[in-house]
Amino acid sequence: MQYGGTVYILTNVHNEVLYIGVTSDLFTRIPQHINKFYSSSFTAKYNCNKLVYYETFGRIEDAIAREKQLKKWKREWKDKLISGFNPEWKDLFPGL
Repeated sequence: MQYGGTVYILTNVHNEVLYIGVTSDLFTRIPQHINKFYSSSFTAKYNCNKLVYYETFGRIEDAIAREKQLKKWKREWKDKLISGFNPEWKDLFPGL
């Protein structure tokens, strides 16, 4: 049995810090970031709790490959990707 996955990008209130992650359950994972479930994590330390980008894949392996690709990108490229998907950098999680 194969499961899909989602690559997502979180930022803080001022859009200064980006966090790229992958999950098989976006609806569980994002609240964990918001509520700082892992208190010593990168997202907790830098208050990355605003979902500004996501891509869904039919296979988790594809999502992991995309996460690795995005993590190698320059910040400028990531900003352009986010702006094309979410021009106002609004928090997308409440609307999901």
